[in-house]
Amino acid sequence: MISTAPATGRTASVTDPATGEVIGQVPLGTAEDADRAVRSAEAAFGDWRARPMAERAALQHAAASALRSRSDEFARTLTREVGRPLAGSRSEVERTAALLDYFAEEGLRLRGEIPKLDLPDERVLVVKEPVGVVVAIVPFNYPLTLLTFKLGAALITGCTVVAKPALETPLTTLMLAELFREVGYPPGAFIVVTGRGSEIGQALVEHPIPRKVAFTGGTAAGKRIAAAATGTNKRVTLELGGQCPAIVCDDADLDVAVPALLRQTFENAGQFCYRVNRMYVQRGIFGAFAERFAAAARGLVVGNGLEPGTQMGPLRRADVLRKTEEHVSDAVAKGARLLAGGERMTGPGYERGYFWPPTVLAQTDHSMRIMTEETFGPAVGLMPIGTLDEAIAHANDTPYGLAAFVFSRDLATALRAAERCEAGSVWVNDIHRSYDQVPFGGYKQSGLGREKSRHGLDEYLELKTIYLSLPKGMGA
Repeated sequence: MISTAPATGRTASVTDPATGEVIGQVPLGTAEDADRAVRSAEAAFGDWRARPMAERAALQHAAASALRSRSDEFARTLTREVGRPLAGSRSEVERTAALLDYFAEEGLRLRGEIPKLDLPDERVLVVKEPVGVVVAIVPFNYPLTLLTFKLGAALITGCTVVAKPALETPLTTLMLAELFREVGYPPGAFIVVTGRGSEIGQALVEHPIPRKVAFTGGTAAGKRIAAAATGTNKRVTLELGGQCPAIVCDDADLDVAVPALLRQTFENAGQFCYRVNRMYVQRGIFGAFAERFAAAARGLVVGNGLEPGTQMGPLRRADVLRKTEEHVSDAVAKGARLLAGGERMTGPGYERGYFWPPTVLAQTDHSMRIMTEETFGPAVGLMPIGTLDEAIAHANDTPYGLAAFVFSRDLATALRAAERCEAGSVWVNDIHRSYDQVPFGGYKQSGLGREKSRHGLDEYLELKTIYLSLPKGMGA
């Protein structure tokens, strides 16, 4: 189930981003390890696809149940490898289990077609078949949930999966693979390989056997994967970067908008693709909104995710902290007003981790990087605007199109604004997690294809048309 013996014997350390402590060692795989994993998944594919759907669904439900029974263990490991507060890690474990259950049930609802052509001696069948071996590559920020977007859909449709987690956060992925083995998944159905993207990740993408690559991560890396996948004409699902806007109209209910936007800006220390990176606030309420939002941001408790009361943990990597600092410095140098945060946190409890406080910048504009580039850290720009048309024009002035957020008491105004936003998902007057029953993905350079929902299952299925000619003269 798990590749743990790399060809070279090399390993990499996994560290706690809050303390710098080494919490595990994992193999640094090579192209040889990738080949071995892919061939094992290919060998398992024939038997796995032949399993009755009901059996695959029962196994997936069993995996979800086993995951819930070990929720605390998984959550603590998540917090130690990602840095997120424990409550957020528990939430990710539960969302992962729920998604496994959802895909199991959705698999039972899959259907083919028999068109009513009324041909006397011919029948035409449209059937759905699994794509084959799937390579799933996921980032560090939500290692379980983002993997399950791919894993839950692929396994239930009859595909086998080779997963490569981020090298910073492989521990819970390895634990999940072991859990799948324990509940009865056959060898080769779900294999985890660990290593650098430039080595084992590239080898997986370029390998001739897999028929699909499902990737979540940065836009630049996604483009490289898409280009490499064309060499063997692999199908791809790409959920890439975001630079997501929020539009706050003069008539917005600030009692709703402020806490919703606070969560969507600073959860997981801003390290997720559809967080709020920039806000366009109408001038009539700009001052009141900025003051309330900045005060709420200053009130968030930052610390080690294992400590009670912590609301925001550290950033996972030094480069993420550095980029956040660069975006903030750039905005201030160009005239933005700092309302909260703005400097790396130091002192007792912070000296060994990548801690950056919730940062709010007012009077921003599109000359600043924070308004045009994905920050992926806990900093946000607030730009005053006049009209809704102006706000929508600014919101769409980006190569990204993953998510957008609109707040207005006038539902007609809000709906029309949502319809004009160039984004795969738009939240109106509240923000919550994307639901399992609806598709998730982006416009423009934010991705290709969709995950979750029944549409997510289709990404792992091939359509085949069978033309069946019946012997003439038989039957009435």
